[in-house]
Amino acid sequence: MNPEIAIKTTNLSKEFDKKLAVNNLNIQINKGEIFGFLGPNGSGKSTTIKLLCGLIAPSAGNATVRGYSILTEGEEIRRNIGYMSQRFSLYDDLTVKENLNFYGELYKVNKIEREKRILELMELTNITDEKDKQTKKLSGGFKQRLAFACALVHKPEIIFLDEPTAGIDPVARKEMWDLFFKLTKEGLTLFITTHYMDEAERCSKLGYIFNGRLIAYGLTSELAGSTKELEDLFVQITRRQKIE
Repeated sequence: MNPEIAIKTTNLSKEFDKKLAVNNLNIQINKGEIFGFLGPNGSGKSTTIKLLCGLIAPSAGNATVRGYSILTEGEEIRRNIGYMSQRFSLYDDLTVKENLNFYGELYKVNKIEREKRILELMELTNITDEKDKQTKKLSGGFKQRLAFACALVHKPEIIFLDEPTAGIDPVARKEMWDLFFKLTKEGLTLFITTHYMDEAERCSKLGYIFNGRLIAYGLTSELAGSTKELEDLFVQITRRQKIE
């Protein structure tokens, strides 16, 4: 049985000021996978996410997200995905529950379904006890849980997570990853950027991008067998690319 394709890119490219930020990217991510997207700062990771979310147009190539083309169906894509940005982007003066309600309204989830969904998500992310607390008073770990809950409020099938565990403690990181695994078992697809090699090892598939070019790609188990091996692999690849 062929796997259902969640995201596929075909020679996807984006040029800024005559420099290719993304250069002929070809990847395929299947439903229920956790795809780890790695690379140094400025390598093209965030640009790739913007392309796949239909926020910017490619210079060449194409991609489909849940079957929708980024060239012509950006609005449909945005309705069917969730996005958690690298920088915390929720409203500090609103409570946990108010933030969830706001994002539910933004995604046009009807009131009855929204109230039910908010309760489900607070329980899922273990933030029910914080529901009436202003967001600015939350710890870093709880803020990330809330941001993830807001990305899930409209029941998307694909979530883009830009360094979702940056700046939080190891215990909070583990709890987030436990949640990721739980949701992918239910069919959710995750596209994650990270700088942590131990997190990369937990992904089912990896891509490593450098200067806009995908220079390593495949199942995590095929690329390397351990965190140390992954780190060594990417260091060697990066050094080789710099020499070339």
